[in-house]
Amino acid sequence: MKEKLAVYAGTFDPLTNGHLWMIEQGVKLFDRLVVAIGINPEKQCMFSVEERLEMIRETTQQLPNLEITTFNNQFLVNYAQSIKAQIILRGIRSESGYEYERVMRNVNSDLSSHIISVFLMPPREIAEISSSMVKGLIGPEGWEPIVQRFVPKPVFEKIKEIHHEK
Repeated sequence: MKEKLAVYAGTFDPLTNGHLWMIEQGVKLFDRLVVAIGINPEKQCMFSVEERLEMIRETTQQLPNLEITTFNNQFLVNYAQSIKAQIILRGIRSESGYEYERVMRNVNSDLSSHIISVFLMPPREIAEISSSMVKGLIGPEGWEPIVQRFVPKPVFEKIKEIHHEK
């Protein structure tokens, strides 16, 4: 039987508890999960690619059948095809997110009909968390206990480190 290989891609700037939930589910559902950081030189990121790789690796080191990597200047479906993944794993947090993902699934299917998209909906308590939201909470007085609730410990430590350097 062929190995079920899935790819879960994003910017992960920073990795949130929502992302971590998706990764944890992915390693349970598939024989192997590749977490791929998409590199977009146009996008202004809080963390370098190397820092994001390090934080994801540190946060997920206990998980089996997981690979963390990057991809650059490629459509996700083409990247998935290049690593022989049959599945693209995506999270849906909201109705507007569903609409976006539905369109992307159809475009991906047009480009490569044998790669399927699998959608997961995170639990309510983490469904609203996004990297953009987390970044927007950093800075005002008392931000630390709030942000700490939304990101894994290694990520929170890195955020504190770079915020206090400023």
